[in-house]
Amino acid sequence: MPEGHTLFALARDLHAAFAGTRPTVTSPQGRFVEGAAQVSGHELLAASSRGKHLFLEFAGDRFVHVHLGLIGTFTVDEGAWTAEAPVVGAVRMRMVTEAHVADLRGPTLCAVETPEEVEAVLERLGPDPLRADADPDRAWRRLQRSSRPVAELLMDQAVLAGVGNVYRSEVLWRHRLSPFTEGRLVRPASWRLVWDDLVRLMPLGVATGRIVTVEEQVLEVEAALGRGEVPRLEVRTSSVYKRAGEPCERCGSRIRTQVVAGRNLFWCGRCQRRR
Repeated sequence: MPEGHTLFALARDLHAAFAGTRPTVTSPQGRFVEGAAQVSGHELLAASSRGKHLFLEFAGDRFVHVHLGLIGTFTVDEGAWTAEAPVVGAVRMRMVTEAHVADLRGPTLCAVETPEEVEAVLERLGPDPLRADADPDRAWRRLQRSSRPVAELLMDQAVLAGVGNVYRSEVLWRHRLSPFTEGRLVRPASWRLVWDDLVRLMPLGVATGRIVTVEEQVLEVEAALGRGEVPRLEVRTSSVYKRAGEPCERCGSRIRTQVVAGRNLFWCGRCQRRR
């Protein structure tokens, strides 16, 4: 499932391509015909994301709410649309202007909602580390009320919006935190380390299109972005994710894996003992 940085970058690209325009919206697949008709020809005011949720705001108090789920994709292409252009896959929603075409395929959710319905969704979500208006204390309060392990809570979108399996495994390893510590036992200083690291790392994912958590590469990407350059990445951009059975680069112990919150968690049993 795409993590929050992917949706943030997608919202950025959709906003740049369509904000201020009146796109023609259709449903070639036929499963969003009624919804498409409600927004087609209306001005698209803004595209934004919160965690793994995408919102397209149209004039007239209409929002298209999209969740890509596990297999969904949303592509944005430049160039004038022609009816002869090839159609690839089952397109749930297509937005077309003279300059851009955007195709949504395979989402878990694609629905037209009211401002009140969108607000209700946002209220259920935790803070998004990519957003300037995010409140880390809101996540901390929810963390402190739970006896579930922190590795599970970091995947709970009601605690943190946008954090997925890769970021949770990597951030816990980076700060030597035991993934099985109950949320209510996590110390405030440890929580701030996790939050501040996500605020640092996730924008790099937006800029590069890849999750970068190996510190040497993090520093290289930050330096390249500071120079206004496009950073080049090596093949390995994680320290523990999908490295089960390999030696921990910090202590040499074997990287372990276990299903937590429905996804394979990766951690080092020797390094990650801090509670």
